[in-house]
Amino acid sequence: MCAQTMKKSTNYEVICLLIRTFVMMRILIVNTSERTGGAAVAANRLMEALNNYGVRAKMLVRDKQTDALTVIGLPPTWKLHWNFLWERFCVWIHLRCRRQHLFDIDIANAGTDITSIREFKEADIIHLHWINQGMLSLKDIRKILTSGKKVVWTMHDIWPATAICHLTLDCRHFETGCQNCRLLPEGGSKNDLSVKVWKQKRQMLEGQHVTFVACSQWLAGEAQKSALLQNQRIINIPNPIDTHLYHPIDQQETRQELGLPTNLRLILFVSQRATNPYKGMQHLTEACQLLANQYPEMRENTAVVVLGGHAEEVTTPLPFKSYPLGYVNDEHRIVKVYNAADVFILPSLSENLPNTIMEAMACGIPCVGFHIGGIPEEIDHLENGYVAAYQDAADLAKGIRWILDEATKEDLKRACLRKVARNYSQQSIAQRYLEIYEQ
Repeated sequence: MCAQTMKKSTNYEVICLLIRTFVMMRILIVNTSERTGGAAVAANRLMEALNNYGVRAKMLVRDKQTDALTVIGLPPTWKLHWNFLWERFCVWIHLRCRRQHLFDIDIANAGTDITSIREFKEADIIHLHWINQGMLSLKDIRKILTSGKKVVWTMHDIWPATAICHLTLDCRHFETGCQNCRLLPEGGSKNDLSVKVWKQKRQMLEGQHVTFVACSQWLAGEAQKSALLQNQRIINIPNPIDTHLYHPIDQQETRQELGLPTNLRLILFVSQRATNPYKGMQHLTEACQLLANQYPEMRENTAVVVLGGHAEEVTTPLPFKSYPLGYVNDEHRIVKVYNAADVFILPSLSENLPNTIMEAMACGIPCVGFHIGGIPEEIDHLENGYVAAYQDAADLAKGIRWILDEATKEDLKRACLRKVARNYSQQSIAQRYLEIYEQ
């Protein structure tokens, strides 16, 4: 038998073994929301990918928004809403009754015990995702960890490795032990809320072994530096994307359907809430002003499309024509918005591995973002997009100009599609998670 035939036979046997191993495996994915937010989108895509591979995957959520049979909502009681309100009230008190940072902090002091739910008992593996804002408390997580079930925890931000924050920015306290939290009034203290929650999290993980999955190499590196996760396994697997849904379609047709101009170059900005300062719309505005001053003709041939809540509030300062589309949760319409654009911009101040860049690239749209978090892992500089210096509006403008006027559009499109197919397809990501589940 030739070597090539033997290799094919071996691969076939491995695939058959995987199928026999996982055909009866039951995975319970746990996330606060079914549809709202990047973590919910990623969790849904993973569940779909796993089910396509013969794994029996279900999703348990607090906020069930569809009639999907594979998604189970927590039993409706008054406590579900109360858990969220109580946690926010406690945070508000520690903020000395101020609204600033009210939703930047999570202390997980209230939640629901899911260990008695039938789907939990039936599952072989519990796969936690984003479980904040009243979904699970630290005590609830501890009960899951001591239940005897194997636990995988996908990190969509740094919160599992810190005390109370989802974005560390330039704070490094989590490397030794959180204190003097920048989110608390007057910069906190040595015995502030972050210290108390840090101790609770440390007790939660004591004696337990969790496989933490970071969606980007950057986040995995940050998590490995956390004193909280020193004895835990941390690996990197990106989020998957459905390339059957997110794919290139005719640009002119989508523009006509969306009511967007067919004769202008369109710059796209997408955020669940366009006014979120961490998403960096202010930097895109400054970059556009620089472009308008340096290249006056762009005032006539270029426009900005903003997709997200409160979009109309951020378009006024723009020097180009603007088209605020508001918040959209219909994925088919979102795909059309991506395809209508010539370039996608994400000038975030902090990111893990943003779904939006992945979605845009899957539609063949080149992207520009800052050199932060997992963005440089997605965008290959000067190949399928442009990675600008952090918070540098001039370099951001340079990247926009390069894509619109210097690079070859078809070359960029092919590079985007190639990157997504190799790194983020459902098939490749599902295979990597199957290996984790087996281990």
